[in-house]
Amino acid sequence: MSTLTHPSTEILLAASGALDQDARDLVLIGFLAFVVPILFICVLSGPERDRVEDFYMAGRTLRPLRGALVLSGVYLSAATVLGTTGSVAIYGYDGLLIALCTVLSLGVLLLLAGPLRRHAGYTLGDTFALRAPGPAVRIAVAVVTLSACVPYLVVQLSGAGVTTAALLGLSGPGVEQTAIVMIGALVVCATVFGGMRGTVVIQVIKTLVLLGAAAAVTAVLLHRFGWDTDSLLRAAAQGSGRPDAYLRPGLRFAGTGARSTLDLIGLMVTIVLGVACLPHVTMQLGAAPDAASARRTVRHTIGIVGAFCLATAVLGLGAAALVGAPAVVGADPGGNSALLLLTAVLAGGPTAGTGGALLVALVSSAVFLTTLAVVASVTLAAAAAVAHDLYTRVLRHGRTTEGREVAAARWASAGAGVLSIALAVGVQGWNVQFLSVISLAVAASSLLPALVYSLFWRGFNRTGLLWTLYGGLVCAVGLQLSSPVFSGSPAALFPDRHFDWFPLQTVVLVSLPVAFLLGLLGSMRGRRRTRVPSAEMSGMPYGSGYAPDEVPYGTGYAPDGTARPPHGHGQAHGHGHAYEPGRTYGPGRAYGGRTEEPLPPE
Repeated sequence: MSTLTHPSTEILLAASGALDQDARDLVLIGFLAFVVPILFICVLSGPERDRVEDFYMAGRTLRPLRGALVLSGVYLSAATVLGTTGSVAIYGYDGLLIALCTVLSLGVLLLLAGPLRRHAGYTLGDTFALRAPGPAVRIAVAVVTLSACVPYLVVQLSGAGVTTAALLGLSGPGVEQTAIVMIGALVVCATVFGGMRGTVVIQVIKTLVLLGAAAAVTAVLLHRFGWDTDSLLRAAAQGSGRPDAYLRPGLRFAGTGARSTLDLIGLMVTIVLGVACLPHVTMQLGAAPDAASARRTVRHTIGIVGAFCLATAVLGLGAAALVGAPAVVGADPGGNSALLLLTAVLAGGPTAGTGGALLVALVSSAVFLTTLAVVASVTLAAAAAVAHDLYTRVLRHGRTTEGREVAAARWASAGAGVLSIALAVGVQGWNVQFLSVISLAVAASSLLPALVYSLFWRGFNRTGLLWTLYGGLVCAVGLQLSSPVFSGSPAALFPDRHFDWFPLQTVVLVSLPVAFLLGLLGSMRGRRRTRVPSAEMSGMPYGSGYAPDEVPYGTGYAPDGTARPPHGHGQAHGHGHAYEPGRTYGPGRAYGGRTEEPLPPE
């Protein structure tokens, strides 16, 4: 078992160690005075009533500008804030490509934003259920969602625990594990009581603080070099220790052969496609009022994230120039120490005054808020999959009250949080960064093909959807566990074991085509197995090919081929009132003084 120090262990220790005791005390006081009130604001901003739409989607009232701040907060994870800066500092040109890929992934999300919002319920399960209703699809979507969310949560919590312990000037496995439990408990409470409304507040504040911190450090850095970018580039190349290769491709994956080229291309594809389809990212689009607002939200987000990624590129070059790539690697082989090490140098080191200490406090708070905001969003997405897809739709068949579903979502949030905290504590001290790669690979290999087929191919059916979801999941996880990232290499989780028969470190170049192929073959097989419905159903929006008991609810057709109002689009039902998108009802349950009919079973 690898017992490599977690990539974040030295980050704040190195940064705070460059300051004197008075400056470190000021950093800690400023940090606590800033972060603790934000958590209380998050809890107090929660929904006043137990309405499902408020808890999952903040009432679907996020206008484009505010929605862009929230989506930017969801997008800018700790991997982007710390990892991209470190990648630029260590790998130069290849790191700049990674920063570019983060922005390009928003282009993929922009293509999906309109159709995804038009078909949005509360979870991806609602979107896929319009194509293929039934418990099998709900279960498959929940399994894939949890497979993407839980590893992501473990990595984020593990890093947050180490960062918090180091900020307090402490180190050691016991202290770090205690910090993980404390931070995890705070995030779980914020998610349980705040829901999406509370998460929106913390995301907006996090984005503004992060942009402010990036702008402040960038300005100080450029001032150090007289606002001469050529001088910065020359100093970065010299500080990298490899001046001739720093601004050329090929440093990220050692070697010049086809394998290193494929790994670099695979990493870029994983980032571009995987980040855009993570469950908590796609869930955020549902908070927009309509499809047009969702598209405008993503367009605004491109500008915000693009500006931040440009800043991370400059900061990465500054870390290489002033700290030196060897020193960054020595503090953290993954490069996550680069930003705070650079901040400590710019703050003045041991001679730092009040201004330098406040700069370190600002950056530390931004990094910490980044982790909290991402953990809250991912926890909410995992809880929605459990409470809405599994509990409400599979176990209760849609026959429940809004209050009960919100209660189930709160319990699911607590359960997902406790599970992630336990796993993060258990793997503390291990090199678990490959878990974030697995999350992105699952999203790119399973959710992306399923979304593309469901939204744009009328011949896609239940069999194809199940084959795509499970096939992409098994292929991505199986190949990742058989790659050098998991075993057989010095940086692997199991460096002394050798079951790395798959040669590439990135698997999407194989798993993504496999998932698309399985979706095609599954849909062809599904059409052959279903009998052709009556001629009255030939005009269905999704085409023919469904047996009467397999007609997707929401297409506008009943199982006998007659027209019916689709669920979730405002058509009158029962006593003349309209269903709300994704809202669940129970027999005889009253909402606002009126009695609702039960939803038709899927």
